[in-house]
Formats: sequence, C-alpha cells, structure tokens
Amino acid sequence: MPGSMIARTGLLAATLCLPCGMASAASPFTAMAGSWSGGGVLSTTDGGQERLRCRATYNVGNGSAQLDLNLKCASESYNFDLTGDVEYRGGAVSGSWSEATRNASGTISGRASGDHVDAAARGDNFSANLSLTTRGGRQTVSIRPQGTNVTNVSLALERR
Repeated sequence: MPGSMIARTGLLAATLCLPCGMASAASPFTAMAGSWSGGGVLSTTDGGQERLRCRATYNVGNGSAQLDLNLKCASESYNFDLTGDVEYRGGAVSGSWSEATRNASGTISGRASGDHVDAAARGDNFSANLSLTTRGGRQTVSIRPQGTNVTNVSLALERR
C-alpha cells in the first residue's frame, strides 16, 4: 500500500474515532461515589453565619451515568435533607431533587466537565445555583439560594 494511502487511511480512522472518544468522556460522578462528611458555613441576609456539619452519600450506577445522592446538614438553627437523582450525558446533567424538611422538590440541570459540576435547582418555592468540585478525597460544594434569608452555603467534605 503506497505511503499516501496509509496516511489517508490513518487520517480517516482518526477522524471517525474522534466523536467516539468524546462521547466516552469520563463522568464526573465516578469520583463522587461513596460516603463523605465534613462541614461548612451557612450565610444569611442579615450578615449572620452558622457552622454546619454534613454527611453525603453518592451512589453511582449505569456505567457512571446515574447518581443518587443524599446530603444532610445541620447547624444550630437550620437543617436540610436533600436527595436527588441525576443523570450525566455528554457534558450535561439533569434530574430531580427533593428536600424533606421543607417539603420542596423540583428539577436540576447544568453542565459537568472533569471534576466540576455547575447546576441550577428549580422548584415551585425554591431555586438555587450549585457548584461542586471533587478532587481525590476532598469535595467542595457551594449552594447559592435565591429568594430566601440564606444567601450561601459553603461546604468542604472528605471521603469517609
């Protein structure tokens, strides 16, 4: 086979495989699997802050494309018990969430890249922007609610 034919065949094979490699990008959920604990700070509109203690559990399935999560946090005045079912597909995350102590629920949607997820949670009486980064045995979570007296929740969790 002449050299130029080999080069064209190699280029064609590389071109055809490029979308396949992109489609199989690693799910950010893989690094999250397991149990986590830690704490953080809840900030309020009046400038107050409270320390939080938290536990999180992430169950990953369906080839790392599915995530069932539970995040429980408590402070002196606040507590929340958040559950969710989220799917990762081609860089996008989507799913549903519910919060037991306030009887709230809704949808979640956003983007994920590498070790980072940015998403928006929306419901009838609640909305928040979420940011989550997982690196090794450490995870940072930021929740920025809108329309409540809580302005920000910042968490640092470690794998248990």
